[in-house]
Amino acid sequence: MKIVVIGGTGLIGSQLVAVLRQRGQEVLAASPNSGVNTLTGEGLAGALAGAQVVVDLANSPSFEDKAVMEFFETSGRNLLAAEAASDMGRTADSFSDGKAVRVPPALIEPIFSRDVVAALADLVVGPPVNDVLEVAGPEKFRLDELVGRVLRNNKDSREVTTDVHARYFGTELNDQSLVPAGTPWRVGAMGFETWLSHPTPRA
Repeated sequence: MKIVVIGGTGLIGSQLVAVLRQRGQEVLAASPNSGVNTLTGEGLAGALAGAQVVVDLANSPSFEDKAVMEFFETSGRNLLAAEAASDMGRTADSFSDGKAVRVPPALIEPIFSRDVVAALADLVVGPPVNDVLEVAGPEKFRLDELVGRVLRNNKDSREVTTDVHARYFGTELNDQSLVPAGTPWRVGAMGFETWLSHPTPRA
Protein backbone atom coordinates (compact mmCIF):
# COMPACT_ATOMS: atom_id res chain seq x y z
CA MET A 1 0.00 0.00 0.00
CA LYS A 2 1.35 3.42 -0.96
CA ILE A 3 0.91 6.06 1.74
CA VAL A 4 1.69 9.75 1.23
CA VAL A 5 2.37 11.81 4.35
CA ILE A 6 1.95 15.53 3.69
CA GLY A 7 4.26 17.30 6.13
CA GLY A 8 6.27 14.10 6.31
CA THR A 9 9.50 15.85 7.33
CA GLY A 10 8.06 17.59 10.42
CA LEU A 11 8.18 16.43 14.05
CA ILE A 12 5.13 14.16 13.87
CA GLY A 13 5.31 13.45 10.15
CA SER A 14 8.90 12.17 10.15
CA GLN A 15 8.18 9.80 13.03
CA LEU A 16 5.01 8.54 11.37
CA VAL A 17 6.93 7.88 8.14
CA ALA A 18 9.52 5.88 10.07
CA VAL A 19 6.92 3.79 11.94
CA LEU A 20 4.94 3.01 8.78
CA ARG A 21 8.10 1.99 6.92
CA GLN A 22 9.01 -0.29 9.83
CA ARG A 23 5.60 -1.90 9.33
CA GLY A 24 6.52 -2.62 5.72
CA GLN A 25 4.47 0.12 4.06
CA GLU A 26 5.53 2.14 1.02
CA VAL A 27 5.61 5.70 2.33
CA LEU A 28 6.37 9.00 0.60
CA ALA A 29 7.31 11.91 2.89
CA ALA A 30 5.90 14.91 1.02
CA SER A 31 6.85 18.50 1.88
CA PRO A 32 8.06 21.65 0.12
CA ASN A 33 11.61 20.38 0.66
CA SER A 34 10.80 17.32 -1.43
CA GLY A 35 9.06 19.36 -4.13
CA VAL A 36 5.47 18.90 -2.90
CA ASN A 37 3.64 22.09 -1.95
CA THR A 38 -0.02 21.91 -0.92
CA LEU A 39 -0.48 25.67 -1.16
CA THR A 40 0.70 26.05 -4.76
CA GLY A 41 -0.18 22.52 -5.85
CA GLU A 42 3.40 21.95 -7.04
CA GLY A 43 4.28 18.25 -7.20
CA LEU A 44 0.99 17.04 -5.74
CA ALA A 45 -0.27 15.10 -8.75
CA GLY A 46 2.93 13.11 -9.07
CA ALA A 47 3.23 12.47 -5.33
CA LEU A 48 -0.33 11.21 -5.00
CA ALA A 49 -0.30 9.03 -8.11
CA GLY A 50 -1.13 5.47 -7.05
CA ALA A 51 -1.58 6.37 -3.38
CA GLN A 52 -4.18 4.45 -1.36
CA VAL A 53 -3.90 6.66 1.75
CA VAL A 54 -3.02 10.35 2.20
CA VAL A 55 -2.19 11.70 5.67
CA ASP A 56 -2.29 15.50 5.90
CA LEU A 57 0.04 16.75 8.65
CA ALA A 58 0.75 20.10 7.03
CA ASN A 59 0.86 22.99 9.48
CA SER A 60 0.04 26.65 9.01
CA PRO A 61 2.93 29.12 9.50
CA SER A 62 0.52 31.35 11.45
CA PHE A 63 -2.25 30.72 13.98
CA GLU A 64 -3.96 34.05 13.35
CA ASP A 65 -7.58 33.21 12.54
CA LYS A 66 -7.73 34.50 8.96
CA ALA A 67 -4.28 33.23 7.99
CA VAL A 68 -4.76 29.75 9.41
CA MET A 69 -8.18 29.40 7.79
CA GLU A 70 -6.79 30.46 4.41
CA PHE A 71 -3.89 28.02 4.76
CA PHE A 72 -6.01 24.95 5.55
CA GLU A 73 -8.72 25.85 3.04
CA THR A 74 -6.20 26.30 0.22
CA SER A 75 -4.12 23.29 1.25
CA GLY A 76 -7.22 21.11 1.63
CA ARG A 77 -8.65 22.15 -1.73
CA ASN A 78 -5.38 21.39 -3.49
CA LEU A 79 -5.05 18.02 -1.78
CA LEU A 80 -8.60 16.99 -2.65
CA ALA A 81 -8.17 18.14 -6.23
CA ALA A 82 -4.93 16.18 -6.57
CA GLU A 83 -6.47 13.08 -5.00
CA ALA A 84 -9.45 13.29 -7.31
CA ALA A 85 -7.12 13.58 -10.28
CA SER A 86 -4.91 10.82 -8.97
CA ASP A 87 9.65 20.33 22.31
CA MET A 88 7.44 22.47 24.83
CA GLY A 89 10.55 24.62 24.42
CA ARG A 90 9.12 25.90 21.16
CA THR A 91 5.83 26.65 22.91
CA ALA A 92 7.60 28.78 25.52
CA ASP A 93 9.43 30.67 22.77
CA SER A 94 6.12 31.55 21.14
CA PHE A 95 5.08 33.41 24.31
CA SER A 96 8.45 35.03 24.99
CA ASP A 97 9.82 38.50 24.29
CA GLY A 98 13.33 37.27 25.11
CA LYS A 99 13.16 37.94 28.86
CA ALA A 100 9.65 37.27 30.13
CA VAL A 101 7.28 34.51 29.10
CA ARG A 102 3.60 35.48 29.27
CA VAL A 103 1.40 32.38 29.15
CA PRO A 104 -2.38 31.91 29.42
CA PRO A 105 -3.71 29.51 32.10
CA ALA A 106 -5.66 27.46 29.55
CA LEU A 107 -6.17 23.74 30.14
CA ILE A 108 -3.97 21.37 28.15
CA GLU A 109 -3.60 17.58 27.94
CA PRO A 110 -0.05 17.20 26.58
CA ILE A 111 0.65 14.05 24.59
CA PHE A 112 4.08 12.69 23.69
CA SER A 113 4.81 12.82 19.96
CA ARG A 114 5.44 9.07 19.77
CA ASP A 115 1.97 8.39 21.21
CA VAL A 116 0.51 10.63 18.48
CA VAL A 117 2.51 8.76 15.85
CA ALA A 118 1.36 5.36 17.14
CA ALA A 119 -2.27 6.48 16.96
CA LEU A 120 -1.80 7.87 13.45
CA ALA A 121 -0.09 4.70 12.25
CA ASP A 122 -2.97 2.53 13.50
CA LEU A 123 -5.47 4.88 11.86
CA VAL A 124 -3.63 5.00 8.54
CA VAL A 125 -3.46 1.23 8.04
CA GLY A 126 -6.98 0.58 9.38
CA PRO A 127 -10.33 0.94 7.62
CA PRO A 128 -11.64 4.49 6.95
CA VAL A 129 -13.60 5.89 9.90
CA ASN A 130 -14.99 9.01 8.16
CA ASP A 131 -14.89 10.97 11.38
CA VAL A 132 -12.80 13.37 13.46
CA LEU A 133 -10.75 11.48 16.04
CA GLU A 134 -9.09 13.35 18.90
CA VAL A 135 -6.07 12.27 20.93
CA ALA A 136 -4.85 13.55 24.30
CA GLY A 137 -2.33 12.88 27.02
CA PRO A 138 -3.21 11.07 30.26
CA GLU A 139 -3.11 14.21 32.47
CA LYS A 140 -4.55 17.74 32.49
CA PHE A 141 -2.46 20.82 33.33
CA ARG A 142 -2.66 24.57 33.15
CA LEU A 143 -0.49 25.76 30.28
CA ASP A 144 1.29 28.44 32.35
CA GLU A 145 2.15 25.86 35.02
CA LEU A 146 3.37 23.40 32.40
CA VAL A 147 5.61 25.92 30.61
CA GLY A 148 7.07 27.03 33.94
CA ARG A 149 7.96 23.47 34.91
CA VAL A 150 9.59 22.81 31.54
CA LEU A 151 11.69 25.97 31.75
CA ARG A 152 12.82 25.18 35.30
CA ASN A 153 13.72 21.65 34.24
CA ASN A 154 15.78 23.08 31.37
CA LYS A 155 17.54 25.56 33.70
CA ASP A 156 15.94 28.42 31.72
CA SER A 157 15.97 31.63 33.78
CA ARG A 158 13.04 33.29 32.00
CA GLU A 159 10.13 34.12 34.30
CA VAL A 160 6.66 32.83 33.46
CA THR A 161 3.83 35.33 33.99
CA THR A 162 0.19 34.25 33.79
CA ASP A 163 -1.71 36.35 31.25
CA VAL A 164 -5.20 35.32 30.12
CA HIS A 165 -4.81 37.46 26.98
CA ALA A 166 -1.42 36.07 25.92
CA ARG A 167 -1.78 34.71 22.39
CA TYR A 168 -0.80 31.21 21.33
CA PHE A 169 0.57 31.66 17.79
CA GLY A 170 -1.73 34.68 17.43
CA THR A 171 -4.83 33.18 19.05
CA GLU A 172 -6.31 33.76 22.51
CA LEU A 173 -7.05 30.51 24.34
CA ASN A 174 -9.75 29.32 26.72
CA ASP A 175 -10.19 26.06 28.62
CA GLN A 176 -11.70 24.36 25.55
CA SER A 177 -9.06 25.41 22.99
CA LEU A 178 -6.42 22.73 23.57
CA VAL A 179 -8.38 19.79 25.00
CA PRO A 180 -10.72 17.28 23.33
CA ALA A 181 -14.38 18.26 23.12
CA GLY A 182 -15.41 14.86 24.51
CA THR A 183 -13.80 11.53 25.32
CA PRO A 184 -10.67 11.24 23.16
CA TRP A 185 -10.35 8.37 20.71
CA ARG A 186 -6.86 7.60 22.00
CA VAL A 187 -5.15 8.55 25.27
CA GLY A 188 -1.35 8.62 25.25
CA ALA A 189 0.54 6.31 27.59
CA MET A 190 3.40 8.60 28.60
CA GLY A 191 2.85 10.94 31.55
CA PHE A 192 4.36 14.39 31.88
CA GLU A 193 7.08 13.52 34.42
CA THR A 194 8.36 10.74 32.19
CA TRP A 195 8.20 13.05 29.16
CA LEU A 196 10.15 15.71 31.04
CA SER A 197 13.08 13.37 31.56
CA HIS A 198 12.87 11.71 28.14
CA PRO A 199 16.06 12.18 26.07
CA THR A 200 14.41 12.08 22.63
CA PRO A 201 12.85 15.01 20.69
CA ARG A 202 9.70 16.38 22.36
CA ALA A 203 6.35 17.54 21.00
